Amino acid sequence: MADAPASQTLSRGIRILEILADGPGALSIDAVAAQLEVHRSIAYRLLRTLEDHRLVARDAAGLVALGPRMAALAAGVAHDLQAEALPELTAVANELGMTCFLGVLDGDECITLVSVEPRHAVASVAQRPGARHPVTVGAPGKAILAQLADADRPDADAALRAQVADVREHGYATSHDEVIPTVQSVAVPLALRGTRPAALAVVHVASRFDDAEIAARLQRSAATIREALGG
Repeated sequence: MADAPASQTLSRGIRILEILADGPGALSIDAVAAQLEVHRSIAYRLLRTLEDHRLVARDAAGLVALGPRMAALAAGVAHDLQAEALPELTAVANELGMTCFLGVLDGDECITLVSVEPRHAVASVAQRPGARHPVTVGAPGKAILAQLADADRPDADAALRAQVADVREHGYATSHDEVIPTVQSVAVPLALRGTRPAALAVVHVASRFDDAEIAARLQRSAATIREALGG
C-alpha cells in the first residue's frame, strides 16, 4: 500500500471538501479553482461529481457549499463519543456562557469534532466542527499532548514542554491569543481506551469565571463521558 500511487483526482476532491469546510461561506467555482490551483473546467467536473453524491450543493447563484450528506458522514465519526459528549458540551456551554467543544488528535493537529455554542449568551466565539490547528498550540492541543508519551509528541521547545508538564500536574491547560487573537481557552484531557487522545475545551473572550473554575467544570463532564464509555 505504501508504494501504490496516489489518486490525484481523489486528492483534489478531498481538498475541495477541506476548502469548503474551512471557508467563511459558500464559494464560487472560480474561487474553488483558484484555491485548488487548477483550471475552472477541472474544478467544475470535480464539483459535479461531489454534487452527484450530495457532498456539496449549489445555490441559485451557483455558489458551492458543503452538502447535507457531509453532516451524515461526520456524525458517523466516533459516533459513541459524539453522542455521549454532546449533552455535556451543551450543559457546559449554557452554564458558563461559552462555546464548548471536543477536540481530538489528528496526525499533528487538533481537530474539532463537535461543538456547542451557549443558548443565551450575548456574544460567543464560534468553533466550527472540522476546525483544526497544530497540536502544539492552544489549550486543547496541550491537553492532548499531555496524554502522549514523550517519544510520540512532536518536537517542542522548552516553553511548550514546561506547559505540557504543567498540564500533567494541574489537570488542565490554558491559552491566550494562540489560535485566534483576543480569544482565551481552557481545556482538560479526555483519555479513553481505544480512541485517539481528546480534550474538552471552551473558548471565550471574557468571563466572570477564573481558569480553575472552568477547568473543574470541564473535568466533571470529562469524568461523566469516561464513565459512560467505560473508559
